[in-house]
Amino acid sequence: MNATQLTLVMGGIRSGKSAFAEGLVKSLDLPTAYLATGMAIDAEMEQRIHLHRQGRPSHWVTVEEPLDLAGGLKAACDAPPGAKAGAVIIDCIDVWVANMLIEHEDESKERLESMTLGALDDLLDTAKGSAAAIIMVSAEVGLSLVAPEPLGRRFQDLLGLVNQRIAAAAGRVYLVVAGIPMEIKNPKGAG
Repeated sequence: MNATQLTLVMGGIRSGKSAFAEGLVKSLDLPTAYLATGMAIDAEMEQRIHLHRQGRPSHWVTVEEPLDLAGGLKAACDAPPGAKAGAVIIDCIDVWVANMLIEHEDESKERLESMTLGALDDLLDTAKGSAAAIIMVSAEVGLSLVAPEPLGRRFQDLLGLVNQRIAAAAGRVYLVVAGIPMEIKNPKGAG
């Protein structure tokens, strides 16, 4: 994969970023895998996951992986067995960061950051080794207020670092606001 095959789609909660990412993949007309990071930890989240599943085309393969995104990407790229995905959507990075926080809540800030960024580097290395077009979806936290609670601040700080690393590695970056996508990074205006 070269950098132009990695796209980051960012936006606020309910900004339309997932729908935009799905539209990008549909326009590629390639076999698609969807790497979902959500965990059904309560009834409301179960309902959200159910609605997301229903909204995806039936011929897309879904891989659910809340923590090991590099392993999930490998599985998504090889799903279904014997076939190769031409495109992979990873939705979403912010939920993955929250999962990491929950899974490793007793770790120090420094250790958690090291573990998460190490796992992100594994994901980006796996993406580099893939021939698939990869679209990562994440929430933009830089436009929100500083969280009043320590856990919220840890999340914001960590997701901000993760988003910066992905944006640096990506060939294209979009920001979606109120359903309107804006391209904020595109090498040499490539079409």
